[in-house]
Order: sequence, then structure tokens, then C-alpha cells
Amino acid sequence: MISVTKNILKIQSSLLLLLAININTLFCQESFQDNSKETSIHMETSLGMITIKLYNKTPLHKINFLKLIEEGFYDGVKFHRVIKGFMAQAGDPNSKKNDFTGQLGQKSYGETIPAELISEYIHKRGALAAARMGDNVNPEKKSSGSQFYLVQGKTYSELQLKQMEQKMNQQQENILIGKFLKKTENVHYMDQIKYCQQNRLNDSLNILYQEIKSLVINEKENKFSFSKDAIETYKTTGGTPFLDNGYTVFGEVIEGLEIIDSICSVPTLKGDIPITPVIILSTKIKE
Repeated sequence: MISVTKNILKIQSSLLLLLAININTLFCQESFQDNSKETSIHMETSLGMITIKLYNKTPLHKINFLKLIEEGFYDGVKFHRVIKGFMAQAGDPNSKKNDFTGQLGQKSYGETIPAELISEYIHKRGALAAARMGDNVNPEKKSSGSQFYLVQGKTYSELQLKQMEQKMNQQQENILIGKFLKKTENVHYMDQIKYCQQNRLNDSLNILYQEIKSLVINEKENKFSFSKDAIETYKTTGGTPFLDNGYTVFGEVIEGLEIIDSICSVPTLKGDIPITPVIILSTKIKE
């Protein structure tokens, strides 16, 4: 009886200690996410210096990026894909190999990172965002462990942005309907669709689509839309708005925007690879 009591006390003591550790960890995490200082990094490229501020509301991406910087991973990495008026992408470990002859952009370093889509972090000019695999193989929008891109972009009119919203929402509807039709219990809908298509019953097909849509799409849910601030930014400063809500933005260039222009303007080969390599010479955390 005494030994049992002692064991119970030991278990209770262990549980209390574990609870204390977990509570302390939770407070540390909350402190990091809400009250941590802004962190900036210097990225020296072969075309000039860029200073980037990392956001606190995307802690998983911030921690991962700083870890790679501390390990020196990005030193010697090349920008393997640059498109004028769009962005410059880097982070493929194979780009550090001068004798690599394969296709760059296919490999990353480290594990994928859960998406951290924050509505206020948009793809404005100078945004730092994580690259990722496409929705067809990556529906959770997980980010690459090391590949990122810096946005150059361009300006858009309000009409263009509204049209973009409609297209983005339509694409999301199509994805949800596609998932619905792939389920075994909904195979009869696919059979009806095929029948209508084969017999060119367009009116019946449209009615069927509306029926499926009513089952899948909740019209009361807020659809994606650009905020007033985002619209103003894209009209004046520019960016790549069509990537919003799809890729994690986790920082922004605060010095050296002209360097992004220089990188995105270099002559390229097939596949948007710079003819003359643009290299990240060093990355350092700003003191």
C-alpha cells in the first residue's frame, strides 16, 4: 500500500512538472509571436545589398529562414528563376553546384513548412514569400523548406483587381467541386455530367452544375477580396496580387528595392535562368 502511494505521488509530481514545462513553453511561444523584436537580415548579392525585414506573425517561416541563414545555407545560392515584372526566385541547393546540369528549382533543403497565410501580408513590391509545389500535389499550400522569391511585380488598375478576385474565387470553387466529384459516394454525379456532355445537353449540364455548387459552396462564407489598403498598394506601388492567399508572405525588402529591379532585368536563357549568374554572396542577421 505504501509503495503504491509513493508511485502515485511520483506520477503526480511528474505530471505537475510536465504541466509547468508546457505552460512555460506556451508563454514563451506567445511572447515570441506577439512581443518579439522585428528581425532584419542583410542579403548581399552579386548585384548589390538588400535588407529584408522578417514578419513576426509568420513565426514558422521566420524561424526556418533564420536557421538557414545561421547555417550559411544561402551563401553561394543563385537566383535560378527571374522574370521581369514578376519576381526573382532562389533557394535550390543544387544552384550552389557550378557543375550541375539538371533543371534548377526542383529541389529544396529541409522539411516543408505549414502555410501561414496572413491577410495583411500581401504580395506588394519587395515582398519576401515562400515558394511551394502546386495545389494539385500540395493542397495544404505547404511552403518549400528553402526556396523563396522576392516580388518585383507591376501596378494594376482597380478594374483589373476586381476581375482578378472573380477569377481567384472561381478557381477555388472549381477546386472544391473537383474534390467533391472525386469522392466515391458522388460518382453518380460524374456519370450524369458525362451523359450530358456526350449528348450535348448544355442546359441540363448547367442545372446539374448549379445543383452540385449548392452542395459544395457556402455562399454565406466570405469570398476572397482585396482590402482597400491592398487595392491602393497594388494601384500605386505594384506587386503580384494574383499570388495572394496562395503563398506565404513572411517578410519585405526595406532597403534595396532597386536591386530587385536589377536582378529581374538581367538577360535570361530558356527557363528564365540568368545568363550571367546572380549569386547570394552572404546573408547575415542585422545586429
